[in-house]
Amino acid sequence: MSRRPIVIIPCDTKVIEGMTFDAVGRKYAAAVAEVADCQPLLAPLGPSMLDMHELFDLADGILLSGALSNVHPSLYGVDEPPLNEKALDPERDSLTLPLVREALNRKKPLFAICRGFQELNVALGGTLDQAVHAVDGRNDHRERSNIPMDDRFGPAHLVTLSGTLRSWIGQDEIVVNSLHWQGIQRLAPLLTAEAHAKDGLIEAVRGPSDHPFLFGVQWHPEWQAKNNKASVEIFRHFGDAVRKLNASGLAA
Repeated sequence: MSRRPIVIIPCDTKVIEGMTFDAVGRKYAAAVAEVADCQPLLAPLGPSMLDMHELFDLADGILLSGALSNVHPSLYGVDEPPLNEKALDPERDSLTLPLVREALNRKKPLFAICRGFQELNVALGGTLDQAVHAVDGRNDHRERSNIPMDDRFGPAHLVTLSGTLRSWIGQDEIVVNSLHWQGIQRLAPLLTAEAHAKDGLIEAVRGPSDHPFLFGVQWHPEWQAKNNKASVEIFRHFGDAVRKLNASGLAA
């Protein structure tokens, strides 16, 4: 009997009342389970982390979630301090960046969201702006604070689609949410931009054409994913790629 394919989701480091927790927003696991139709499995960080090769033995696919933390600028060659020392997660960096490169080499499906989107670009040799809103010509893409969560994750701006992403969704433009400080400055050589905001900021990327699924988006398609046509299409294509790998592995 075939098993439900497994999607590994690396955790974030959370310190709550002085204790360290491994955590992932439930919306990511829900989108994997309910829309991609795969089994989410959370991967802890730090000393309890499984060996990366063991993770790949378990995983049919990988999802890199968004987070409140930022990728450390030293990892993409920026010789300046982080804008917020408290908004870092070096344990996550130490797992997710090698995971991206291994997923590329092994051709395992990988979907990267928000922080994960930035990790994907950095892992493959790209760079980030620490504060997009401070860059000439860029808009302010930060989340709107002190408002209800539904409004915070609500539609914020248009993006223009191209390539594979446009063919999946069947539209030239869609409206997405926007909750990020950082953004792509220089695109990694192996990535192709497939969505842009009106200010020119890259909002979605695709990996090499021979990879079964290596995609990232800067917005949050996992938010109420079942109710958003574009989100459904992206997660279903991710799930299809994961199932295809799972089926080939079982056949072998």
